[in-house]
Amino acid sequence: MHWPDPAQRPRIAEIRDNLIARIAEAEREGWLGEAEGLKISLAGANDKLAQIDRRSRTTVELGSPAVPVAR
Repeated sequence: MHWPDPAQRPRIAEIRDNLIARIAEAEREGWLGEAEGLKISLAGANDKLAQIDRRSRTTVELGSPAVPVAR
């Protein structure tokens, strides 16, 4: 699976914000088909942001290996 690069988060957020503005414009102008297509792109941008956020919060505790005691 391809994960979005966390360094690209600001750019993806910018794209999301632009899509929101374009959807509002399309709905205001009555371009319903255009608005629906943009909503699909918006869902994709939101998904990528959520993936980045989930991965940046995830930490994995690997623990320490047990060291046998010599007798």
